[in-house]
This record gives sequence, C-alpha cells and structure tokens, in this order.
Amino acid sequence: MQKIILFTAIMLVAMVTKLNAQNNGSYKYVLDWSYWEPESPNYNMSFEKDSELLDQNIFTIKSIKSKIDGFGTLMKTVQSDSFKGKTVKMSGFVKTEKVKSWAGLWMRVDFYKAQVLAFDNMQNRGIKGTNDWMKYEIVLFVPEEATSISYGTLLDGTGQVWFKDITLDVVDNSLEETGSIKGRKNKTISFEKRAKAIADEIKSITDGEKKALKSEVEAVDQDLSKGLISKEKAEVLKLEKASVRAATIESKVAIEEAKLNQLIQDRVDGKLEDETSKNGGRMIMLGGSNTEIGKNQTEINIASLKVYDGNEDKKNRQSKRTTSQMVFAAGLNNVVTNDKVDKSDFRYLGSHFYELGVTYNSRILENDNLLHAKYGLSVMYNNLRPTDNRSFVVNGNQTDLVLNTKDLSDSRFRNVYLVAPVHLEFDFSGNKDSNGKPFFRTHNSFRLGVGGYAGINLKSKQILKYDDNNLNTTERLKGDFNTTDFIYGLSSYVGYKSTSLYLKYDLNPLFKDNAVKQNNVSLGLRFDFN
Repeated sequence: MQKIILFTAIMLVAMVTKLNAQNNGSYKYVLDWSYWEPESPNYNMSFEKDSELLDQNIFTIKSIKSKIDGFGTLMKTVQSDSFKGKTVKMSGFVKTEKVKSWAGLWMRVDFYKAQVLAFDNMQNRGIKGTNDWMKYEIVLFVPEEATSISYGTLLDGTGQVWFKDITLDVVDNSLEETGSIKGRKNKTISFEKRAKAIADEIKSITDGEKKALKSEVEAVDQDLSKGLISKEKAEVLKLEKASVRAATIESKVAIEEAKLNQLIQDRVDGKLEDETSKNGGRMIMLGGSNTEIGKNQTEINIASLKVYDGNEDKKNRQSKRTTSQMVFAAGLNNVVTNDKVDKSDFRYLGSHFYELGVTYNSRILENDNLLHAKYGLSVMYNNLRPTDNRSFVVNGNQTDLVLNTKDLSDSRFRNVYLVAPVHLEFDFSGNKDSNGKPFFRTHNSFRLGVGGYAGINLKSKQILKYDDNNLNTTERLKGDFNTTDFIYGLSSYVGYKSTSLYLKYDLNPLFKDNAVKQNNVSLGLRFDFN
C-alpha cells in the first residue's frame, strides 16, 4: 500500500511540473555530432576532409560575426552504463586560429536533467590565439548515479577551432580529475530528487515522441494536399507512424518505470535514507565544532567564518596539514611594576584585554599530529583603569599617573596593537580516528602552546568620564603618551579543544622613558575556532 501511494504521488507531481527550460537556442546536426548556438546565428559548424587521410573527418566551428557574446559547441551524448564507477579520459586533437576568448574540449556527467555530477570545459586552461594541432585531455569520474555523458568542443567568442579524433577511454581510478565539478566529490542524490528526475524523464519521453509524431503527420498531410498519396494511403501511414511512436514510448517509458519502481522499493525497504530530513538542511554554529554533520548538511560556522558542505568536506578540510582558525581572547589586564603585580595602580577586575585574530596551524611532521607551528595576525586591545580618581598626564618624556581634579566616574587608558603571534603548539588529539585510520584533526583534545608575539602600537587613547554641571561628559584624548611604538612579548596557553587559559607578558615597558618600568601582563580565556 505504501508503495502504491508513493508511486501515485510522484506521478501526480510529474504531471504538473514542467521540465527546466534550456537556454534559448537551436540544435542542428553535423554527421553524428549535434551543435548548439544562440538563436541568432553566430557560427558556421561543419566538417572537412583531411587531404591525406580521406576517411578522417575534421570538424570545425567558425565565428561569422566580429563580436559575439556567448559560445557555440559541437557535441555528442552517450549512455553512461559502461562507464559507471570508473574514471573516464576524453582526449582529442585541437587546432585554433585567432581565438580571442577561449576554446576547449568539454565533458559533462549528468543525472538526467536534475543534477550535473561532474564537469570540465577547460575554461581555467582554455586555448587562445592561433595554435597548430595539439592533443588535449579531460579526466572525470563517473558516479554510479550517472545516466548520461555529454562531450564535445566549444568556441567562446570569435575565432575558429578545428578538432578530430575525439575518444572516451576508461583509465585508472588513481588518475586525478581535471574538472571544476569532480565526480568523486559528488554527494548522494536524495530520494525525492531521483524520483522527480525519473518522472520528468517519463514526461519528456512522451512529449518528445508526441512532438515527433505531430511532425510526421503534418508531413503526410502535405503529401496528401499535393496529391502525392491518396487519402486511404495517408490514413494508413498515419496509423503506422502512430503505432511506431506508441511502441517507442512504451519501451522507453518501461525502462524508466522499472527504475522508478526499484527506487520506491528501495525506499520502502529502508535502503535509501531521506537525505532532506535526516542529513539535509543547514546547521549554524556560533563556535568551533568537531562534531560530524550529515552528508548533505551544510554547517555555517560563524565564529571561524567557514562553511562546510557535508561531513566529507568538513573532515577533509579540518585534517589538512595547514588549517586556519579565528582567535578570540579576553580577560584581565594589568602591569608588572618592579617585578610585582600586587599593590597595582590599576583596578584588577576593571582592567581588561581583548584579542581578535586569524591564525594558521601547520603540522610540523607529516605523519605525526603532536607538534604544530601556529602563526598569524591579531589585533590586541589592552585597557587599564587607574585607581583613586587618577589619570595620565604627559610631562615631557615622562607620563605620570596623577590625581585628577574632577570627580571621575571612569578613567581608562587603552592601547591598540597589531601583532604577529607565533607559537609552538603541542596537540594531543592523536593520529587516528575511532576506526584506527590515520587522522590528523586538531583542537580535538588537550593543547599546549608556547611562544611570543611582536608588533606595533596602532594608537593610544585616554577616556575620562565625569559629571560637569549635571551633564555627563566624556573626554577622549588621543596621542602617543610616550608609549612604546614596537611591542614584543611572551605568551602561552593550555586548554582543551577550542578553549584555553591564556597568559601573555610584554617584554617591552608600557612607556618608553618612564623612571619606573611597567610591563603589561594579561590573563584570560582564549578561543580558537576551527
């Protein structure tokens, strides 16, 4: 009963859904090759005989306008049955003359008209200008779901291209794909998409045969009107042609119905997952995550500014030898005076630091996940809040912390730095996954980093807030305040997964020439978002 309901629903959808329209254009044929171009003729497409090898056809595409926005192509389409699960190499010889934009071979692996499974048109390595005969190749993997392979030669813009000896050969699966859409990275096609594609194909077969029959009947009627055949003969011919078309529809549709029946049976038997409900959709993450996602699920990681398209993509990118992270850190900030941080002139809980940056994490040893070089670029904000209603005053080359005559509600001294941190990181995430396979994902266990940083002071600012005749007043004073222009220091962190306890200490004094040297020190939490 469930099978009947599913089948009925699919057929109803097919009856009310139109096929996706292709770009407006026209198809014609040159021997066993078809060609497509926009409605307005832009190209001559034909074949020439080789003067030395009379049995060899050389096909050509030549522009007939001085300016063309678009392309023309000669192509073939074959069934993919004998190529499924295999790597296919398309090769051929191409010659060009005055190609202004680009030309090239192209190949596309399709699942009906619903999805392109693999594609390469050589656009990233297109043939330009004038070139003598040269052999070119395209390599694509053909997934099991494939229903057809289309291939050919195209000319974009103006010029002329010749091609010959186009072949498709099965090659070793170790050969790397050349395409912009790679067949080996193709995702599982959902049940709903497969069912709709098959139903659309059934409708396309029926509509195509009906259209062909209409043309044949019109041709018979024309012969009848010209007196070339009798009325009785015309009726017989119409019935014969209708019978042939009906038989064609029946045989082709039977193949697709068998596929549809098998698909539904696999779904009823639980062999197919509901990709849209179980593994589909989007997952929005605010922080770092090493959890798995569905095959067709998209993870949008806001903190790390990354989008993972399925679990395989996430796993591969997080296991690369060099990965990137967004870093955010925050905590308490103060100064060390005469090697001490107690009895500070600045509030312990009111003085803060913030850091925002991007880091790269490179595994030092190719097959060991323990040691990593971590380096990047960060912006640091160090804030100090003086105690006892004090603020900074510049006195020549000295910067003094003095009592302010106003009753301050807030006194804050901020320095903003651009620094390049470098750390040696010990990552104890291990070298293998739960199945014992080699695996080098980082930030999945305890981590320890030791290193330092160096950079420049971007700006210094003092912010004072007070009440002036019952008016809330804020003063923002910008200047160098005799602060050190170049900063450098030591830093370390220890933590679990993306969260660490973070300590950093400036080796340079806060102020260049002050009699009492004070060095900035910060302690807080650090988050490395993968």
